Amino acid sequence: MHDFKLSRRHFGMLAAGVAASAALPFSARAAGGTAIAATFPGNWEDAYRKALTPILEAEGFGLTIAPAMAQDQLAKVMASPGNPPFDTLLMSPGQMAIAIEKDLIQKIDPSRLKNWNMLDPAFQGEYGPTVTIEVNGIAYNPDMVPKPKGYRDLFENPAYQGKVSWTGFASNTAVMAYTEMAKIFGSGPDDMDAVFKLFKEHPEQLQGVVDSTNHQMTLFQQGEIAVFMCSTGNVARLKSLGMNAEFVQPETGSPAAPVNIHLTKGAKNLDAAYAYMDAAISKAAQDILKMPPTEMFPTNKDVALTPGIEAYVTRDQLSKMVYPDWAAINKNRAEWIRAFDALVAG
Repeated sequence: MHDFKLSRRHFGMLAAGVAASAALPFSARAAGGTAIAATFPGNWEDAYRKALTPILEAEGFGLTIAPAMAQDQLAKVMASPGNPPFDTLLMSPGQMAIAIEKDLIQKIDPSRLKNWNMLDPAFQGEYGPTVTIEVNGIAYNPDMVPKPKGYRDLFENPAYQGKVSWTGFASNTAVMAYTEMAKIFGSGPDDMDAVFKLFKEHPEQLQGVVDSTNHQMTLFQQGEIAVFMCSTGNVARLKSLGMNAEFVQPETGSPAAPVNIHLTKGAKNLDAAYAYMDAAISKAAQDILKMPPTEMFPTNKDVALTPGIEAYVTRDQLSKMVYPDWAAINKNRAEWIRAFDALVAG
């Protein structure tokens, strides 16, 4: 397992981000205390602030949403393990495995969650509940390109040349796509040399590499790209902005990742943290979060799927999704990041 290495500049940027998040409005005098919750930036932070803050306030708690990608959440907590800047983290299995290994999160007490029994056993994690399943695939603009069948199409069909964007291996969405491509073009999910060879043979694809999915969504809105690897939530957001965007499940299968809320070791506001966790899995919150522009797949079994979500995936299809081996990914990820960055840099 590789530790994360932060430059002084990057660390400063992270610190500034957390400081800025602390200034976000919340009930400063909440009788039960305030939960400081790390949440993915963008769509997630907006949705969680709007849906969960009123629920916590009704129970006498405040909520501060601190936007940070999962890798940055880990970096901040690892930089101050005895005094974590967040009470809770929001992560997929890859980062969760590192957080457990580094002893950064703790097992939860399910008896403190009123809505625990509304989750199927598969969503009842000992380190925190699953709040949604992110299903990943390919976003495309049907006004600009035909519907792709899968990853192979993007390299072999001239219709996509110069219209596809990729991100690096620090992105969970990207790394899940690359492990699927390693199966198609190589000997298995760990054969990333085959993926790097593919990009070398198609240098035009490297011109579409950017730093994040948020950057890709901006380029998509501007008509500079027509295809990128994404989650269903990204497509829902683009649709809400009036964009002609569609989601494709690759013919080889859709990579998927559960997203869990975790309790940090040394969390200062346990009561508020549990109230936040419970709110996130409540029917009241998930009935809001399942609607556009987020369309998060609900894990509370009392929450019915919308037609929009069912167009992407049904409950019966969840078991047929592709769930990557995050232990293998974490073992190789730092090396893959270096190799891909060098490839992009030329």
